[in-house]
Amino acid sequence: MGQGFDTKSVHITMKRNDLEDIENFYTGERDYLYTRVGNPNTDELGQAVADLEEAPAGIATSSGLSAIMAGILSIVKSGDHVLASHDLYGGTYELLANELTGFGIEVSFVSFEEDLEQHIQSNTVLLYTESITNPLLRVENLTKVIEIAKKYQLKTMVDNTFATPYLVRPYTLGIDLVVHSATKYIGGHSDITAGVLVGNDDLIAKARQKCVNLGSNLSPFEAWLTVRGLKTLAVRMERHVRNAEKVAKALEAHPAVDRVYYPEYVSEQGKGAIVTIDITENADIKTFLQSLGWIKIVATLAGVETTVSYPLGTSHRSLPKKTQEKLGITEGLIRISIGIEDVEDIISTLNHALDNAKK
Repeated sequence: MGQGFDTKSVHITMKRNDLEDIENFYTGERDYLYTRVGNPNTDELGQAVADLEEAPAGIATSSGLSAIMAGILSIVKSGDHVLASHDLYGGTYELLANELTGFGIEVSFVSFEEDLEQHIQSNTVLLYTESITNPLLRVENLTKVIEIAKKYQLKTMVDNTFATPYLVRPYTLGIDLVVHSATKYIGGHSDITAGVLVGNDDLIAKARQKCVNLGSNLSPFEAWLTVRGLKTLAVRMERHVRNAEKVAKALEAHPAVDRVYYPEYVSEQGKGAIVTIDITENADIKTFLQSLGWIKIVATLAGVETTVSYPLGTSHRSLPKKTQEKLGITEGLIRISIGIEDVEDIISTLNHALDNAKK
């Protein structure tokens, strides 16, 4: 009684012996002082994903969106211009269009399939896109993006969440910063919220300082859980991708499906783990969603279980209506995150829901 807790077991702050020992942290002789500034668990996660992406350095953050924010702010300042692909995740669109512009940063959303060079301005500093876009699964031509960036001396940043390092490693191609919503395939079990940003030492050092100053650090326990999930990334992705290819092929034959969105090619490892379908003309969306049985309706993706989401009502609801229409975010668009269950169970359940919903 009366001895208190052993402070060596407290993980949000590290015990120091005296003032000189505290100063050693600021001079670089000590690695850790306080969790918002750095922690062994979060550093392990950042470096583990960096190693998979074959990048020198990485940092873990509180969410995918905070990792995107830290990456952009490590490059862009007030008065600069960002050229972003128009078919991005809705949360990224909101960050760029509604938040960063409030700091005096200019943002243009354009089709990266068209002539990008005509949209580059004198103050453009960054090209931002996704390796596989959300939710329509367009595969970005990263070689083309890199060539244009080099020609105009611009930085590049790619969200690699959908592809993961299992399918694509943008840094090895020449992309400057690669970001992941580690909530998705990196963690893999729908039980954490985290982000990871990887790149060269200089940019990651700048991004790390942004995370410290903005308080977007990840908790050590969630970092530990994410590293645990990361250990099975390859085996999970192999099954996800194999199942997704079979599901995409099966759904193309169903009369209630207007269109299946699924990449023709991503890499030698496969085509991706997400299948998106449009049933606008041929089926009732409410009946379909009510008939899914064991397949859950969620606002996320990439867990080991098969789930569906409704982009128009969740991830992309804040996009301007004209942008939704231009991209093809319709009333019957459904994004299916293919799990690792028996593929015949997945197909039969989706077919049953489509049969029920068929007009």
